[in-house]
Amino acid sequence: MINSAIKHFKTAEEQRRCSQYAKAVSSYKKALGLYKKASDLTGILNCTIAIADTLRAKGDFTLAKVFYEEGLGIAEALDDRASEADAMTGLGLSIRALGDWKEAMRLIDKANRIYGSLNDRYGEAFSVWAKAGTYRIKGDVKKAVETFHEALDRFKKLKDKSGIAYSYCGLGGSSRVSNNFSDSGKFYTLANKNFQELNDSFGMAYSYCGLGNVRRMHGNYKEALAYFKKAGVLYKKIGDRVSYAYTLWSVGVSNIMLGDFEKAKKSFDESDAFFIETKDPRGRIYCMLGFSELDYLSGRKKKAEATALKALQLAEKYRFKLETGYAKRLSKAIVSGNVFPLNLP
Repeated sequence: MINSAIKHFKTAEEQRRCSQYAKAVSSYKKALGLYKKASDLTGILNCTIAIADTLRAKGDFTLAKVFYEEGLGIAEALDDRASEADAMTGLGLSIRALGDWKEAMRLIDKANRIYGSLNDRYGEAFSVWAKAGTYRIKGDVKKAVETFHEALDRFKKLKDKSGIAYSYCGLGGSSRVSNNFSDSGKFYTLANKNFQELNDSFGMAYSYCGLGNVRRMHGNYKEALAYFKKAGVLYKKIGDRVSYAYTLWSVGVSNIMLGDFEKAKKSFDESDAFFIETKDPRGRIYCMLGFSELDYLSGRKKKAEATALKALQLAEKYRFKLETGYAKRLSKAIVSGNVFPLNLP
C-alpha cells in the first residue's frame, strides 16, 4: 500500500513540475487516500500540503486555503516545524490572493522566523519572495522592489534557478507599476530566458504576459497582443484561471488603446467572470476600471462614474493603495471630462 502511495506521489510531483496541475491534484489525492488507509501521518501531511500548493498554482485559492489549514493542523500535531512554515507561507499566499494582504503578511513573517530558527535557507528565500509580492499587493511598490531584490540575492546564493527567475518576474511587475518600463523589460526578459531553460510552462506564461505589458506601456499594442496570446495559450493549457484572467484584462486594455471597444469589452467580460469565480477582489477592481473607461469612451458618462466609484470603494475596503490611486485618477478624469485611454500599468 505504501509503495503504491509513493508511486502516485512521485507521479504527481512530475506532473506538477510539468505544470499539469489538474492531473497532479488527482495523483496526489490517490496517494493521500492510500496514506490515510495506512495511517501514515507524514505521508498524509506531505500530500495535503502538496495538494494545497498545486491548487494555489492553478488559482483555486479558496480550496487551497482549506488544504493548507488542514496541513497546518497535522504539522502542529506532529511538531513538524518545517511543514508548519511551508503551510503558513502557502496559506498566506492564498489569503493574499483573496484580498487579505495584512493577515498574509503576518503568516509569512511567522513562517520566515521558523525557517530562520531551522537554518532553512531555501525556506527563508521563498518566504522573503512571498513577502515581496505581498508588499506589491498592498501597494507599497518601493518596499516590494527592495524585498524582491533581497529574495533574488538569496536565491542566487543558493543557485536556485527557479527562485531567481520568479524573483525577476516579481521585479518586472513591481518595476512596471513604478513606471520604470526599461527595468521591467530587462527583468522579464531575464526571467523568460531562465524559464525557457527550465522548461517551466507557468513561468514562461508569466514572463510572456509581463513582456506583453512592457510592450503595451511603450505603445506597441499589436506586439503586446502577440505576447498575451502566447501567455494565454499556456495558461489555458495549465488551467490557471487567475493568471489567464489578468492576461485577458491586459488584452482588453490593449484593445481600448487600439480603439476596438467591442473586443475590449469581450476580454473584460471573460476576465471578470474568472475573477468572480476565483473570488479575486483586486482583479475585479481592474475589470471595473476597464468597464468604466469603456462606458465613458462610448458616451455613457453616468454609468462610467458609478462603476469607477464602485471600483474605488472596493479598493478602499481592501486597502489596495495602487488600485485606490487608479480608481481616483479615473474618477477625476471622468468628472473633468478629460478622459483619454489611461493604459494603466
